[in-house]
Amino acid sequence: MNRDIFEDLFVLEMANNHWGKLERGLRIVTDFARIVRFNNVRAGIKLQVRDVDHFIHKDFLKNKDIRYIKKTLDTKISEEDLAQMVQAIRKGGCIPMATPFDEHSVDVCMEIGIQIFKIASSDLNDWLLIEKISKTRKPILISTGGSSLKDLDDLVTFFENRNIPLAINHCVSIYPAEDSELELNQIDFLRNRYPNHIIGLSTHEYHDWTSSLIIAYAKGARTFERHIDINADNIPVSPYCSLPEQIDTWFKAYFKAKEMCGAPGTSKRMPPEKEIKYLDSLVRGIYAKKDLPEGHMIIHERLEDDVYMAIPLQKGQISCRELMSGEVLIKPVKKDQPIMIDMIDSPYGNNPELKKIIYDRGI
Repeated sequence: MNRDIFEDLFVLEMANNHWGKLERGLRIVTDFARIVRFNNVRAGIKLQVRDVDHFIHKDFLKNKDIRYIKKTLDTKISEEDLAQMVQAIRKGGCIPMATPFDEHSVDVCMEIGIQIFKIASSDLNDWLLIEKISKTRKPILISTGGSSLKDLDDLVTFFENRNIPLAINHCVSIYPAEDSELELNQIDFLRNRYPNHIIGLSTHEYHDWTSSLIIAYAKGARTFERHIDINADNIPVSPYCSLPEQIDTWFKAYFKAKEMCGAPGTSKRMPPEKEIKYLDSLVRGIYAKKDLPEGHMIIHERLEDDVYMAIPLQKGQISCRELMSGEVLIKPVKKDQPIMIDMIDSPYGNNPELKKIIYDRGI
């Protein structure tokens, strides 16, 4: 597989999709493209793409009390504006990248000319989305925040079997992250477990822009990701975001890359409860597309006729993580209602510990 596309690649993710404002987005691209050229590094500028009207369940489209839904609504951007952003990224000498959060958005990314796809930490086991992305045959970057070891092994095997270039970023999905939460020894673990892939660092710390990059590079990380933003329009900058002058410092730290390594990593990190809860809040729940009677079997071949996925995930509702072909409804479900764990004949429903996890998550 061609690893070169990820070698020494910097990924600059536009925080909150520049709040859906094209003018602000274009200015961000211009300001950071200058820093990229000045430091003579190879960088991609990454967009977030969502089919907002369908990504959020219709009953919650006006509900801004839920943080993730409010942010998704506030940062909505048209496909036309996304296309202009991609043109500006190319003109600035950077690689257009994107994180699509739903299947339709994958098609949009292909239409506007995205060259590298990112799979968000929250979607590492959203297999319907992963399969859709894989069909593009584009290089894939993943972040490992909140994942289990099985999640990673399955995903790496999936892309290896399809001969699709893959890079794996160590990531702690805490925004912002304290220095004590970075666990940079995980870079050692990932390099040892997946020696055929570029290993990188996606980082959200906010105290300095040198230490983690120097340590990560010394440990063998070769692709690096940070959120970026500008101080303009009276919009507050999130503490985990980097301003142009901070990215300039970050690039310079890359060239230094001094040895600042701790003990080697020997096992997969166990994500803290707050990280799991945060990522669970981003997962899509399964809703009935039509009235489904008791005894109805949900099978892969007619999945799109029976159910759809949308946020928010509700307490007791099965998500894209648990939906399996062949599950039988033991209770009827009305159109647009969530399919609950108690409504299906499933191994999850018969395991008290798993059932408790499903009832404890969501809203």
